[in-house]
Amino acid sequence: MKDKKKEGKIKGWTPYGIALLLFIVIGAIPTYAAPNTMPITLPSIGVDVGVAETGQDVVSSLQMLFFVTIIALAPSILMMMTSFTRIIIVLHFLRSALGTQQTPPNQILIGLALFLTFFIMGPVFSEANTQGLQPYAAGEISQEEAIQLSMDPFRDFMFRQVEEKDLALFMKIGQIEKVSTKEEIPSTVLIPAFIISELKTAFQIGFLIYIPFIVIDMVVASTLMSMGMMMLPPVMISLPFKILLFIMVDGWNLIIGELIKTFR
Repeated sequence: MKDKKKEGKIKGWTPYGIALLLFIVIGAIPTYAAPNTMPITLPSIGVDVGVAETGQDVVSSLQMLFFVTIIALAPSILMMMTSFTRIIIVLHFLRSALGTQQTPPNQILIGLALFLTFFIMGPVFSEANTQGLQPYAAGEISQEEAIQLSMDPFRDFMFRQVEEKDLALFMKIGQIEKVSTKEEIPSTVLIPAFIISELKTAFQIGFLIYIPFIVIDMVVASTLMSMGMMMLPPVMISLPFKILLFIMVDGWNLIIGELIKTFR
């Protein structure tokens, strides 16, 4: 009976108890096994918040706050300057046109959009790395020069995609006079113009995607009405036909291929 009780107690150990025991044993090893060695210590990490005594302290705090903010927003900023915007919007239009609700799920669409963005923007990333990041890492150029040289490939990509009237709109709003070269156009004007150009292009592609599926919905709805089946939802009947049409034309290959070709 005693053995069973002991066995029951051992079996009753929780993972937290086992972890605590291992922590105590491991922490005691340096003390008892090697008394001449220094015991293992854990570093303490803390953040001090106090009153700024000088103007330099205020400037340093603001610079650190600005730097942390830029790091937090860097993924969103980078997505707005690449092909990601157009791709993800077109994929969402495709899912809505098919009427498959949450299939494919958002995680799949975002992952596909990211990998297509890496595929399309690969030469731009390589050029930015070669021109800006590698020389800066080698200490050949300053930080300002590295930022400018790394930004040039992205600016060239955005200039190829942006429409002139969108660019002229923001130049007019920013009260910027006519420029002789595109290097004189600031990035604060180029980036929003590029974003609305991408939105317009994505909506145009989405409209073209909707057309064949709307035709199927209209045919199914008119057929059901002529048969007097008013209570049967047309979406329930049209969805399999839309999926069948999408499979027959190899929709993913067709849409992704033509979408990539729209980037000039």
